[in-house]
Amino acid sequence: MANYPQLDNASGVWNLREVYDAVMGGYWPNANNKAIFAGGFNPGYSSTIENFSMSSSGNSTVFGDLSIGRGEFGAMSNFTRCIFAGGNSVPGDNVATIDYVQFATEGNAADFGDLGAATQRSTGVGGNATRGIIIEGSSDTNQIQYITPSALGNAIDFGDRTVSGTFVAGVTSPTRTCFGGAFTPSVSNIIDFVTIATTGNATDFGDLTSARRAAFGCSSSTRGVFMGGITPSALSDIQFITIASQGNAIDYGDLLTSNNKEGSATSNSVVGFAGGGNPAQNIIQNFTIATGGNSVDYGDLLAAVNSQAANSAAHGGLNDGYQGTRPLPFNEAGGDRALYMGGQTPTVLNTISFSTISSTGNVNDFGDLIVATRAGGMISNKTRGMMSGGNAPGVTAVINYVTISTLGNAADFGDITEAKQILTGASNNTRGLSAGGRKSSNYDTDVIDYVTISTLGNAADFGNLSVARQNLAGASSNTRAVFQGGYASPGSQNNTIDYVTISTTGNAADFGDITVARYSLGGTSSSTRGLALGGFDPSYSDVIDYITIASTGNSTDFGNLTVARGPTNGATSNSTRGICAGGYISPGDETNVIDYITIASTGNATDYGDLIVATEQVGCASNGHGGLVGG
Repeated sequence: MANYPQLDNASGVWNLREVYDAVMGGYWPNANNKAIFAGGFNPGYSSTIENFSMSSSGNSTVFGDLSIGRGEFGAMSNFTRCIFAGGNSVPGDNVATIDYVQFATEGNAADFGDLGAATQRSTGVGGNATRGIIIEGSSDTNQIQYITPSALGNAIDFGDRTVSGTFVAGVTSPTRTCFGGAFTPSVSNIIDFVTIATTGNATDFGDLTSARRAAFGCSSSTRGVFMGGITPSALSDIQFITIASQGNAIDYGDLLTSNNKEGSATSNSVVGFAGGGNPAQNIIQNFTIATGGNSVDYGDLLAAVNSQAANSAAHGGLNDGYQGTRPLPFNEAGGDRALYMGGQTPTVLNTISFSTISSTGNVNDFGDLIVATRAGGMISNKTRGMMSGGNAPGVTAVINYVTISTLGNAADFGDITEAKQILTGASNNTRGLSAGGRKSSNYDTDVIDYVTISTLGNAADFGNLSVARQNLAGASSNTRAVFQGGYASPGSQNNTIDYVTISTTGNAADFGDITVARYSLGGTSSSTRGLALGGFDPSYSDVIDYITIASTGNSTDFGNLTVARGPTNGATSNSTRGICAGGYISPGDETNVIDYITIASTGNATDYGDLIVATEQVGCASNGHGGLVGG
């Protein structure tokens, strides 16, 4: 029997699964699974503060009282304090009051300080552990203020939103706060954002699915969720944004009731909780932030109410609520953004687009390559995405790179050791390898070279493949890179799998064979499995097969793509999901289809979304693939 550590002090040695279960189950000692809802209106203004556990369904209970009964106000929090700002105490009587409670100690609120002016319809969108962000709501102002939750004091001017208005909803990550909707006095669909650490005016983010006011929001550290509101008809939809990027919200579910304006919401960064609404209701409903879907009944508030304020000590601005106790459990690499670089339509493209791997949907514009390029080799670590070589047109040795978290155009990194196209790449967080390909002389090459991804400069010689070939697929774990299939001239499609140890230069060794000899295939990986997807054998192939990267041996059948495709489809992954994009489905007929699979299981691919245009020879990379786990 395992010798588990004591839960009352969290001493001893824990594995990640035990910590994850304890935190999400609400019994890890320094994790707070308490949601607080306060104040509200029906028919008078309430001072009641109530709370419930986010780890088990049930009704809320009394926590204490606000310093003054009010509604239409905001709440923000750090790990220890929940802070309430502004509001309406009687119709038309706005207040500047900021008060707070300690999550760990039930009781009445104490004075914190004051807003810059008395205001109602304010939004406290959470901020992060060091700053709380407040939207001033009255008089159709666009002002943003902030407080330091750990230190008592008055609010300070932060900057201005892009649009004036009241009844604004907010979501937050540890670095960004986003605001959606408003009453201006017409309703607005605008989402804008600020960087929490840097004061200044907001920047346009994108749009909600429709214009509205009186929506409410919650978030994980990566995804912001807006729900409900009024247009003037009351709405029930749930929609999300990826906070680290910019773009329009995507619909992904509905609340239980259609009368969902002027409600309140918070989260434990995994599950979102919504309560109350107008007409006044006492329902608490919840949904899973990462997957969406319709909300379900969770319990009841103490009374039917609207215009409350809500928050928790585990919302998305607080690093997923885990308070530094563990790395993220299911995507240790930490990245979830896929990049799609260049390609051919048949015109050679300079475009870079991106998507969030764990969700589904069409890609969004990221920026541009230095010049239009196709058939390059793809490398990435947790911060940089790179395309090496390719045809621009004319075979090139240039390495393009971008910072994955920041939209923008590519810059020059350096050069690979020889100009070539239809090569492949593989990487861990430190080194990026470029392997094989076809040189300008139309001869295949067996050259493998490498770069240190964090340092700009030219590539150096690593070693050689066992067989010179082009149109091969790369994949990696943190320690090994594997190169699968390809075309060896003169001849035809190849079934070879080679491997190298990324940290040690030298020639590739034989790993085994893929299930069907083919070329122009896509390759991707988790930390344990490497996949080969599609290709040409010599007809267009829908085959997916896999290997266990740490061992050697022949590949095993995984399943099939949604459509057979060949020269050349791009592929990448986060640590759990692989995606395959573009390619030919018949001679000269490019596709824009993106498929996805769950790498740890086997089975056929599912439709993910679409590229901006039908493209072949597109390059794919991500900041969360299997080669980055543990590195």
